[in-house]
Amino acid sequence: MLLSSLRTTIFCGCRSASKGFTHSSRSPQLRQWFVKRGRSTMTAEAVTPSATSVPNAATNRIVGRWLLGCSGLVVGAIVLGGVTRLTESGLSMVDWHLVREMKPPQSQTEWEAEFSKYQQFPEFKIMNHEMTLPEFKFIFYMEWGHRMWGRLVGLAYIVPTIYFWRKGYFTRSIKGKVLGLCGFVFFQGLLGWYMVKSGLEEKPESYDIPRVSQYRLSAHLGSALLLYCASLWMGLTLLLPTHKLAETRRLMQLRRFAKGTAGLVFVTALSGAFVAGLDAGLVYNSFPKMGERWIPDDLLAFSPTLKNVFENPTTVQFDHRIMGISSLAAITGLYLFSRRMLLPRRAKVALSLLAAMAYGQVALGISTLLLYVPTSLAATHQTGSVALLSLAIWVLAELRKCPSKCLLLHGRIQSLLVTPQDSNSQQLF
Repeated sequence: MLLSSLRTTIFCGCRSASKGFTHSSRSPQLRQWFVKRGRSTMTAEAVTPSATSVPNAATNRIVGRWLLGCSGLVVGAIVLGGVTRLTESGLSMVDWHLVREMKPPQSQTEWEAEFSKYQQFPEFKIMNHEMTLPEFKFIFYMEWGHRMWGRLVGLAYIVPTIYFWRKGYFTRSIKGKVLGLCGFVFFQGLLGWYMVKSGLEEKPESYDIPRVSQYRLSAHLGSALLLYCASLWMGLTLLLPTHKLAETRRLMQLRRFAKGTAGLVFVTALSGAFVAGLDAGLVYNSFPKMGERWIPDDLLAFSPTLKNVFENPTTVQFDHRIMGISSLAAITGLYLFSRRMLLPRRAKVALSLLAAMAYGQVALGISTLLLYVPTSLAATHQTGSVALLSLAIWVLAELRKCPSKCLLLHGRIQSLLVTPQDSNSQQLF
């Protein structure tokens, strides 16, 4: 305390002495030196945040990297869920227990008991009545791995959230967003079980292959994509500095174009869930025509007409094709529109990668269709849809507006730097 008071007294005395010396001095060079020294001090005080303030730039980087890591785990869950669906493993676990099912069967007796429970449900009775125990173990481990990965995702969100909250790393706005993400993780788990339950229900009047509801499957995938997009967006906005772009009319048009394109990519990826849920990829395995026609005869075979959009495999595949081609056209237009603008290097790289990924994704989709949906290629196609959506979000992050607080601080620093002594001088920024 005494040392701090002494230091403050000496500092104030020196400042007063320097001011007096500046005003009394007849040398203009010496006076100019003191003015510049005072200006640099004010700039440092205005720009440099306190080292002890929380949150700050360092904590924002930590939180941003954590959110990017969480989004990567969500991608893993999406890919693993797609493989589980393609291998028809999702209905192998007929129970749902948050903790007890974390340990798979160990002994032969436990495996036989689990297999006996599976035999009581429609998938075994209609499809897999000749399945052996080793074959059951494979599909069981596929579903078990998917569920355990989901629990890992939940821990990756919840445990660091508690730690960062107690450390004070979150701003008020980030607190609400992070709580929303954690709540969404719980909702995603419940929705997953609700989806599986639809495939375990007995339907005496139906002899179709037992499968989960395509509505619940699309809801499960859609919620996972929303969780991923929100985490990735928050992580990128915390890690990537905002570009100070001139707010021109063309830039605003580019932003709206990019938002619409990202929305179209999201809807296209979501429509893939209906294709997977109805096995619609096995209906017409030709391109660009569907069979011998551009528009198949059974496109509107169901009544009422709206039912075809969600339950007719032909219509679902047709819609997915149209959306995929539309997404490719929109991304191509976005890239060409941006070429005539002066943009930062990172934004140009993001737009170029988005365009390249769009063409690769369409090629993957066509190959998957022509080869009758092999598991490896179909899983790669689903992963490509997430990669395409990621690049679209990156483009939006690069084109986002500079926050109003940043502009306000910029104006305050300018007002501090422009003094009456040098009103004719140029502005620093």
